[in-house]
Amino acid sequence: MKKDTSGMSKALQHEIEYFFVKLFIAILNPLPLSIALKFGDLIGFLAFSVLRVRRDITMVNLKNSFGDKYSKKEYRQIGLRSYQNFAQSMIEFGLYPKLARMGLETIVDIEGKNICEEHLKTGKGAVIVSGHFGNLEMVGTALTIFPWPIDFLVGKQHNRRVNSLMNNHRSLFGVGIIEIGLSARGVFTALKKGRWVVMLSDQNARADGVIINFLGRPASTPKGAAAFALKTDCPIIVAMLVRSKRGKHKLYIEGPISITSSDNKDEDIRRLTQIYSDVIAKYIERYPDQWFWAHKRWKATCPEDYGLKKSG
Repeated sequence: MKKDTSGMSKALQHEIEYFFVKLFIAILNPLPLSIALKFGDLIGFLAFSVLRVRRDITMVNLKNSFGDKYSKKEYRQIGLRSYQNFAQSMIEFGLYPKLARMGLETIVDIEGKNICEEHLKTGKGAVIVSGHFGNLEMVGTALTIFPWPIDFLVGKQHNRRVNSLMNNHRSLFGVGIIEIGLSARGVFTALKKGRWVVMLSDQNARADGVIINFLGRPASTPKGAAAFALKTDCPIIVAMLVRSKRGKHKLYIEGPISITSSDNKDEDIRRLTQIYSDVIAKYIERYPDQWFWAHKRWKATCPEDYGLKKSG
């Protein structure tokens, strides 16, 4: 009888992944933050310019979003910096224990604090929306600089040990964790308790999403943020973290955003999603090198962009 070793090999793979993640963190942790982030520049360069990981997708997305606004050289520079920003963000996430000791207030400046302070007085929950932009992980943690009731809706990693490590890093700043597998119940409960739930809402939602205009083209977008806000009568607040210079960030807060509900639930979700997505798009247009262009954002609506055929 042939022995099934697939489970064993997967477990071994996860252990190896976890070992190298811990090793990488251990190597970078003693270094000054500015020096550690230089590894992000190197990793981003290797991924974009040498290995060319999803480089074609990145360039197609950039060109279709901005047309002739930039030259070929400028597009390559934007693409490279986007990869470097993502790599630097992952390094910063690995160094959360160091950043917790330093205090995030030493590296993050917040503009729009008054918006959150005024909303706090209402005692109501809020849906904090951001995107795969700047340091996407730091949006939720940056909000904990002030005593605000923050929860973060996060994806669950296949590697349980890496998943646990990531959640432990998030919890260093007092962020509540809601994993996507339990999202609906967890988000509703948190919002009804007056907590503010941070979620990213700028990637392809396939057939389950609502179609809006995003950077000039139709795009399938998650319904969750708008649906949660409308169902609980909580506003949406947009928070976008901009990397201003090496190791420094500025968090921009806009809102609150709400609409008057109608008898058409689907149209209400579409309208509200369009409004906050326009705010996200504004920051992408202003800082194009800080968005994650390597994702097939328009796969559901413009599959031909990626050499795919339209379904149906």
